[in-house]
Amino acid sequence: MNATAANSAAGDAEGENGTDDPRLDTHLIAAPGIPRRIFELIRPTAADMGYEIVRVRYGLQDGHTLQIMAERPDGTMVVQDCEDLSRAVSALLDVEDPISTEYNLELSSPGIDRPLTRPKDFERWEGFEVKLELGEPVDGRKRFRGELQGFESDEVLVACEVEGFSEPQTLGFAFEQVADAKLVMNDDLIKESLKRQGRG
Repeated sequence: MNATAANSAAGDAEGENGTDDPRLDTHLIAAPGIPRRIFELIRPTAADMGYEIVRVRYGLQDGHTLQIMAERPDGTMVVQDCEDLSRAVSALLDVEDPISTEYNLELSSPGIDRPLTRPKDFERWEGFEVKLELGEPVDGRKRFRGELQGFESDEVLVACEVEGFSEPQTLGFAFEQVADAKLVMNDDLIKESLKRQGRG
């Protein structure tokens, strides 16, 4: 296994839920199979070090890459954090050996155009543009793009363009329906991300 650490701006500096919050374990963080096993294996170690796992994916690029995104509860993640957590995760995976073949570990912060995987991500980034993909189509559509309006009653709220309406309409999507969600890179998002990292 080869381990690399990367960093990019993400998150904010507000206090958030503890690492035992069930909202920090969702279907968007880790899919069933190897990603889910990895997540369950590394989550306690990450929590002990003060980090939350944002997403785990396996099989990217050449099919042998394990990608782990993490951040502190306040949304920050600097280069040293990535390096520290990468070393701890590498040592743990070497011992537990959950992947039988050779693979590359990439541990990073979520980035500016970050994936949204937990209810608090949708709350934290309200007002910014988001792209959603649903597991099943709604009125023939699986992909939606619009301004994030937050998270209420287990629904992701997005103001989208809807045929037949002159103004964007706020639509609610059941969280369990969402298969993928990420912020859309633009100048406002870049400025806000840097501000929340204390670099604005």
